[in-house]
Amino acid sequence: MRHPERELKDRETIDTILRQTPVGRIATINQKGIPIIKPVNFLYSDGKIYIHSSIKGEKIRDVQRGSPVCFEVDEPIAYVVASQAPCKASYYYRSIIIKGKSALVKDSDKKVEILKKMTRKYQPERGDGEISAEILKKTAVIEIGIGEITGKENLG
Repeated sequence: MRHPERELKDRETIDTILRQTPVGRIATINQKGIPIIKPVNFLYSDGKIYIHSSIKGEKIRDVQRGSPVCFEVDEPIAYVVASQAPCKASYYYRSIIIKGKSALVKDSDKKVEILKKMTRKYQPERGDGEISAEILKKTAVIEIGIGEITGKENLG
């Protein structure tokens, strides 16, 4: 880390950011060797990241091929206008980067459990409605095991 004084070390803060941030970004390497990054809704639970997806698409093919993954979230706090030269402008933020391995969740009961937790995160007013077998067949759940996690913050 170029600015070690900005390293976010407090695990409770990291966990809170991962639980509350609405959008994360998953990066994979596609078949052509090109890094691909996509914004996703996600769930942080039991020390892992879970992403729901269609069963078709580039990120699913990448995960099935065993592509390494990187996952990122950030919490923008404020822009700071430059008082003198434009290059003195700043940005207050917190960010987390996770490197790990991913796999598709195969167990139907676990998929349902994760999807219900995601529903509570994004639509708490909806409750715990049933997830039909038809929807479950069309839905993939990606699990990212955390190999390395780093946090960074600039709070002024």
